Amino acid sequence: MTFRQTEGVIDLAPYPRPEPLDGQGMREATDVLLKWLLRERGLIAAFSASMEKKRSLVRGYMNERPAHPIPQDIISMQDRLFWTETLERGIVLPQDIPAQDGISLWQGDITRLGTDGIVNAANKGLLGCFLPNHNCIDNVIHSAAGMQLRDDCAKLIAAQGHEEECGDCKVTRAYNLPSKYVLHTVGPMVRREVTEEDRAMLRSCYTSCLEAAQELEMRSLAFCCISTGVFSYPQEEAAEIAAGAVMRWKMRHPESRLHVIFNTFLDRDTEIYQNILSHL
Repeated sequence: MTFRQTEGVIDLAPYPRPEPLDGQGMREATDVLLKWLLRERGLIAAFSASMEKKRSLVRGYMNERPAHPIPQDIISMQDRLFWTETLERGIVLPQDIPAQDGISLWQGDITRLGTDGIVNAANKGLLGCFLPNHNCIDNVIHSAAGMQLRDDCAKLIAAQGHEEECGDCKVTRAYNLPSKYVLHTVGPMVRREVTEEDRAMLRSCYTSCLEAAQELEMRSLAFCCISTGVFSYPQEEAAEIAAGAVMRWKMRHPESRLHVIFNTFLDRDTEIYQNILSHL
């Protein structure tokens, strides 16, 4: 199922921004969410812990929670808390990131980027990472966006009738992230050494996301380093494929004004991209 064939399965209309909370409101919202998540599991909801510990538990329980309906009052409480946290992290706008020929490099937390779209390196289930508080990009994005993101992904997979294919792209709203959309793509998992099929699949991840961004008339799109984490794709070769795929797509679409941002987190990835982009 292509991105365009998913039209009507989920809502892609702009998600409304809630009223942020003050410090007391954040503490109360965390308590409400934690108690609800515990009750949902049939657990006792009364205990004493620090705000930091409670917030970590909320994230962990949300990570483990399967996709199923969420009461509207819980969604509203979650959204106000998560959007407040987004504002506290600070939003980085694409126009504030220097670009050359419509391409930028930015190191930092992808959940801070106020681009039209950010790319999530998903798994074949497309439902996010279920490991509590795991630091993979899939977990980080789902944890900051909110529980609705997993529900949307579950609807897409149900409509498709099978797991996501490597190299394809699905688009959801970004909910409580500063971006408008999340583009989910599954990169290849390298077993021993990189194969030609791995290279083709990784290249397809970038191309599929760029095509979806163009169809949705996005003006800015941030790519994470697809497949280089737990999927074990060598960092340097992955960056070369990423940069090459974007450059070729831009040459085929000279009319496009899409601002592409390569987002890195590790210093090593930043060094690799700096070197590659300096020679383009």
